[in-house]
Amino acid sequence: MAAEIVNPRSDSSTDQDGGAEPLDSFDPAFALHRGGKMAVQATVPVRDRDDLSLAYTPGVAKVCLAIAEQPELVHDYTWKSSVVAVVTDGTAVLGLGDIGPEASLPVMEGKAILFKQFGGVDAVPIALDCTGVDEIVETVVRLAPSFGGVNLEDISAPRCFEIERRLQERLDIPVFHDDQHGTAVVTLAALRNAARLTGRSLGQLRAVISGAGAAGVAIAKFLLEAGLGDVAVADRKGIVSVDRDDLTPVKRELAIMTNKAGLSGSLEAALAGADVFIGVSGGTVPEPAVASMAEGAFVFAMANPNPEVHPDVAHRYAAVVATGRSDYPNQINNVLAFPGIFAGALQVRASRITEGMKIAAAEALAAVVGDDLAADYVIPSPFDERVAPAVTAAVAAAARAEGVARR
Repeated sequence: MAAEIVNPRSDSSTDQDGGAEPLDSFDPAFALHRGGKMAVQATVPVRDRDDLSLAYTPGVAKVCLAIAEQPELVHDYTWKSSVVAVVTDGTAVLGLGDIGPEASLPVMEGKAILFKQFGGVDAVPIALDCTGVDEIVETVVRLAPSFGGVNLEDISAPRCFEIERRLQERLDIPVFHDDQHGTAVVTLAALRNAARLTGRSLGQLRAVISGAGAAGVAIAKFLLEAGLGDVAVADRKGIVSVDRDDLTPVKRELAIMTNKAGLSGSLEAALAGADVFIGVSGGTVPEPAVASMAEGAFVFAMANPNPEVHPDVAHRYAAVVATGRSDYPNQINNVLAFPGIFAGALQVRASRITEGMKIAAAEALAAVVGDDLAADYVIPSPFDERVAPAVTAAVAAAARAEGVARR
C-alpha cells in the first residue's frame, strides 16, 4: 500500500451541532486541512474472493512464513523499504515552539505528502506523547521494524542531537533529523553556487551563523566538513567561543571546532568583514552590521516568515541574497533535499545516511543550476523536476561508494 495525496473534506458549510460557522468557511487553510491531507491507498486490487484470499488469509500466510525464515525478504514483500516514519514530539514545530503532539500533526502530514510528491517516498506521521530522550528512543526503536527509515522532525535542541545519535547507534536503517541536515544540505548547495558565481572557493569564505540550535549547529559542522574557511556561530548571548563558561556540551564541542579567528562578543561585531551571513534564529540584524560585511558578501536570512535581514536591505550590500520564503528568489527549502536523500538511501537499502551522502546530495542539488547560475538563481526551485532524481542518484551512488548500501 502507499500514501495517497488526497484532501478528504466535508461539503457541509455549517457545523454538525448547528453552532458557529466552521473555520473553513472563511479561511482556505482550514478548508484544505479538513479531514486531513493524506490517506492510505491499496496498490493491489481486492475485487473478489480470489483477490481477498491472496491479499489476506490464507495467501498472506505463505509470505509471513517466508519472511520468518529469511527476514531480509521483508524488503521485497512489504512496503518496508519504501516507507519512512516522520517522528515528532511537538516541541519545536516550525516557529510555533512547543505546541504538543496533536497540534503538530498538520505539519507532520504536510511533511509526509512532501515525501511522496517530491521523492516518491511513502511516509507515516507519528506524533509521540512523550518528550524524554529515553522514552522517544525506546519508542522509535520498537516502531522501527515497520519502516525503512526514520525522519526526526521538530524536536527541540539540545535533545534532538542525543536522540538522533542514539537511534543511529541502535538501528540499521537511516535516521535523519531534517531540521539539522536537510537545512545544511540546501545551504551548502546554495553557498557552493554563490561562491562559483563570484569566483571564489568555500575555503576563502568566513561565515557567521545566527542561531545555535539544531539547524545552526548542523550547518556549521557540515560547512566545515565541506571545506569552508571558517565559521562563527552566535546564540542569544553572543559568539559561541571557548572562553565562555555557560555553554552546553553541544555548544562546547561547537566552540572547539569553529571560530578559528577567535572572535568573541556580539553577532554584529563578528559580521564585520565576514563573507557570509546565515540566519536560522529569527530576530533582526541591524543594517549597519550588514553594511560592515565584506564586499561581495552573501546573506542567507532564512527565518520564516520574517527574515533576519529583509531582502531589500540585504540587496544594498550583498552579491547574493537567499531567504526561507517562497516569494523571493533563492529559497532555502528543505524539500529540495530530504525527499531525494531518503529516496536514494531506500533505493539501495542503506544502513545509514553518511556525511558523504549528504555532501553528494548538496553537490547534485547545486549542479542542477548549471549554466543558468545568476545572483537570483543559486538554488533551484522545489518544483524543478530535475531535483529529486539528481539527488536520489547521487545519494545512492555515494552510499555504494561508502559501503553502507545493501543492494
